Amino acid sequence: MVGKKEDEVQERRVNEDGDGVAWFRGSMIGKGGFGCVYLATLKNPRSKYSCFPSVMAVKSAEVSASGSIQKEREVLSNLRGCPNVIKCFGEETTMGVNGAMVYNLLLEYGSGGTLADRIKKFGNNGLPEVEVKVFAKSILRGLNHIHEIGYVHCDLKPDNILLMPDPKRVNKFRAKIGDFGLTKRAKQSKKRKLEPYWRGTPMYLSPEAVMDNLQDPPCDIWAFGCIVLEMLTGKPPWDENRELSAEEILARIGTGGKLPKIPNDVSKDARDFLKGCFVRKFMYRLTAEMLLNHRFLEGLDDDDEAEEPEEVEDLNEIESILLVSESDDELSCGLYPDEWGALSEEELFYYSSEEDNVEDEIASSTLSEERELKEEHLEPDTGSQFNQPNKKLRQVSLESRQPYPVSFTIPAGVV
Repeated sequence: MVGKKEDEVQERRVNEDGDGVAWFRGSMIGKGGFGCVYLATLKNPRSKYSCFPSVMAVKSAEVSASGSIQKEREVLSNLRGCPNVIKCFGEETTMGVNGAMVYNLLLEYGSGGTLADRIKKFGNNGLPEVEVKVFAKSILRGLNHIHEIGYVHCDLKPDNILLMPDPKRVNKFRAKIGDFGLTKRAKQSKKRKLEPYWRGTPMYLSPEAVMDNLQDPPCDIWAFGCIVLEMLTGKPPWDENRELSAEEILARIGTGGKLPKIPNDVSKDARDFLKGCFVRKFMYRLTAEMLLNHRFLEGLDDDDEAEEPEEVEDLNEIESILLVSESDDELSCGLYPDEWGALSEEELFYYSSEEDNVEDEIASSTLSEERELKEEHLEPDTGSQFNQPNKKLRQVSLESRQPYPVSFTIPAGVV
């Protein structure tokens, strides 16, 4: 009975937030301080939005409380192009039944669950070491990209590592870094200004984050070491006979001067790999690039990472094209490339240099005669951009011109 009531509340919540222009809002799959995460499915896979995956994850919050999600959108836009970072397909604002404006971030859906789910499935035995290596390499590649762009994730943990089915291997997964709500810019200057608080989950915080509120790329490496240790052992990095409170964990990391315990039954290479992550003085901690070259990850093919499909268009680029056409048919816009310019529908001009020895394949002989007659009546305009040396003025009819697709981006707004 209680479960039925919870389902009814969840269904009502879904309906309240509303659907998008191209997608239906499905069941809730996650919830946090930022808002809620839902499954989303395309309304019409054959529509202009068919370039998107049929299933996505939508992270939603009321616009007035969506600052964290909007910042995540900005970060993901800057991190585009890395196959080890979760993809973002755009943003959209919907209106709920109660009139509330809801901000939605469309993200890649991790159908394999999270790394935390995977570890829990294997119990206290931990994952096979070969699988640990594959996941560790994927995470490091993503982390190296994040640090090169100038960001610090600040909340790296198994719950924020999403697993995707590997199309090249049956029942195998690839890891991608997600949840960038707490991500910050790394300090570029040598003079470090300490923040008034730390970001993240106590279990995975580094000593400098706990003691000095200092979170730069090395703090992500410490958290990554905690993840690898958890994958190998199936237990949290600060596992004890009893469950520790957040205050006790922070005391051990900070003033206690402790290091996570590495079991004796892990391989020698794995032990050395973890020691490079668990260095209390952050300036001596290994970087993501260094760890990628560690012998613990040797023997893995560079092709272990399945090739990513071609980058899909951003939802907001698609929405910009909708300003030209609202049809559900295939979109096309008969404009010339940017350097030719866009003119009126009655007259479409372009100019080219006489140095180009390209024959005009567009205008017919009849059109050439019409052009010559009209040029006789054209008065020279010294201020015109077409009246330049070695430039020839031409006119092409709308029926004979060759269409070229064009796409442009406009800021996201209320749909």
